[in-house]
Amino acid sequence: MSAATATIAPAAFLSRSSSLLASTAAVRLRSSRRCFRVLPVRASSPSEPPFEVCVKASITVPNRLGDCPFSQRVLLTLEEKRLSYDMKLVDLGNKPEWFLQISPEGKVPVIKLDEKWIADSDIITKSLEEKYPVPSLETPPEKASAGSKIFSTFIGFLKSKDPNDGTEQALLDELTSFNEYLKDNGPFVNGDSISAADLSLGPKLYHMEIALGHYKNWSVPESLAYVRNYMKSIFSMDSFVKTRALPEDVIAGWRPKVIG
Repeated sequence: MSAATATIAPAAFLSRSSSLLASTAAVRLRSSRRCFRVLPVRASSPSEPPFEVCVKASITVPNRLGDCPFSQRVLLTLEEKRLSYDMKLVDLGNKPEWFLQISPEGKVPVIKLDEKWIADSDIITKSLEEKYPVPSLETPPEKASAGSKIFSTFIGFLKSKDPNDGTEQALLDELTSFNEYLKDNGPFVNGDSISAADLSLGPKLYHMEIALGHYKNWSVPESLAYVRNYMKSIFSMDSFVKTRALPEDVIAGWRPKVIG
């Protein structure tokens, strides 16, 4: 497969973080088609080939990671475990045949693990945890459901056209419950350490903040201080900054849900 190669400054693509600039001199772009880009990310071990990961491409800026929170969850897991990976940015509006052979349903993320392509962020992250248990990101089962209903209630409120249908209150109830959980158990879901639950919930809260701020002029109430601090802590992690979507992609990605 022939490929054109170009060099992209990492600050322009993956992060504005100075620490990342120091650790990553350049990111090479290789493409055999217009439908995806392959972006190598720093390797932790030269003897171990990087994982191939198919993720959503930006729909607003060329050669950028798109707005899929489930893709970010997988990338965050790889980052926190210091595993190298090659991102294949897939245009989900024009899915190529090679991608549909890998993912017949046309969904991302998909990762190649032990010579097999695996879909679904739940399965992918569990597989990575089992294969690479150090550093551990395991969340105790009794804590794994903390905040798990926030995403669905956020979507309900975002799609709502009726201010009196109870969807806003449903979201507030879930956020309040999570706030009380963090008050007693925080600052993260598993106490002082980042775990898989945080890497799943963080991208969803990021989407919630941007989408509701844009479409509803709504933000998490200041009274929910533990949730607001949790979001601030997660969003400022180097791995999160490196793998987050552009706000304009998040806004564009949720527009069909809002318009209907």
